Amino acid sequence: MRIRLGCEMVYDFQRPTHMVAMLHVHYSRAAQLEQADVVRSDPPVPVEGYRDGFGNWCTRLTAPAGRFQLRVDSVLRDDGRPDPLVPDAAESPMQDLPPEVLQYLLASRYCDTELLMQAAWDAFGHLPPGWSRVQAICDAVHERVAFDYMQARPTRTASETWNERRGVCRDYAHLAVTLCRCLNIPARYCTGYISDIGLPPPYAQMDLAAWMEVYLGGAWRSFDPRNNARMRGRVKMGHGRDAADVPLTHIFGGGPLLAFKVWTHRIDEDGNDLPNELTPEEIAAIDAPDAAQDQMRAQARAQAEAHARMQSQITGRRQMQAPAAE
Repeated sequence: MRIRLGCEMVYDFQRPTHMVAMLHVHYSRAAQLEQADVVRSDPPVPVEGYRDGFGNWCTRLTAPAGRFQLRVDSVLRDDGRPDPLVPDAAESPMQDLPPEVLQYLLASRYCDTELLMQAAWDAFGHLPPGWSRVQAICDAVHERVAFDYMQARPTRTASETWNERRGVCRDYAHLAVTLCRCLNIPARYCTGYISDIGLPPPYAQMDLAAWMEVYLGGAWRSFDPRNNARMRGRVKMGHGRDAADVPLTHIFGGGPLLAFKVWTHRIDEDGNDLPNELTPEEIAAIDAPDAAQDQMRAQARAQAEAHARMQSQITGRRQMQAPAAE
C-alpha cells in the first residue's frame, strides 16, 4: 500500500527567528519511504539536520522576518495491516530491563507519576500483568476522558487530565503513559501520522496525533488510548518522555501560526488518490498474512502448553517412584 503523507505550516515572524523542526518520519520507518522526506521552506533558508537524545531526526534553521512556510511531503510503502496485537507480551522484571529503557519509568514534565501513584495501583494493581493490563489502562483512559479541542491547553499534565476528565490526544497519551509508569511498566510518548485508512466516512479534518509505546515482551508496542483501536497506516515521527521532548516545532522567539495542514491517504502506483475506505475483499487480502501469523502463534502457545503439561506429568511420576527416605 502506498501512502502519501506530509504537513505544511505557515508562520509570520516579526524578526529573524531560530527554530527546530521535528517533521521527519522516524528512522525506524525510513527504509519504507520512496524518497527522502526533505523539509522544505519558503523562502528557502540553510538547514542543518541532527539526531536528538532520543534518536529523532531534527532540522534546525533560522527563519527570516515575515511570512515563512515549512513543508514536508513524501510517499511511504506500508503493509496496510492494523497495529500488531501481541496478547502474550509480558511485563519485564525490573532487573531485566535494558538501561536505556529505565528513563521511561520516571516522572517527566507532563507525566507527574507522584500524583497518580495511588490511583494507578488502586485501579490496576490487582490486574494480571502484561498486555491485558496495559489494554485495561487504555480502556479506562478512553472512557474517562472526553475529547474536546476547545478545552486543549499546552500546560495540562496527566494528573490534571485525570481530574478534569477532558483533553486532546496528547492528554490521553500523557495519562496512559503516566499510569503505566506508576505500575513500573516503561512507557514513552509518540507523535506522528494516524490515517483514516480502513475506516468508513465521514472523516474529521486530518491532524498529527499522539499515542504511546509500552515496553512489553522485550520490545516497544503501540497503544492508542485516544482511538482505543488498532489503526492502519500509523507512522511515527518521534518519541520521548512526553510532548516536551517531541514538539513539531520549537521556536526560539515569537511568531503566530497562520496555517497548518496535514495529509495522509492512499494513492495508486501512478500517484492518484484512492479512497481510504477499504472493501471487505481488500481487508481480507491485506490481513491474510496477519491472520496466518496469529494462527502460528496460537499453535506455538498450544505446543508450549502441551510440553509443559508433559514435563509436569513426568516430574510427578518420578516423585511417586522415588524411594521413601529412611
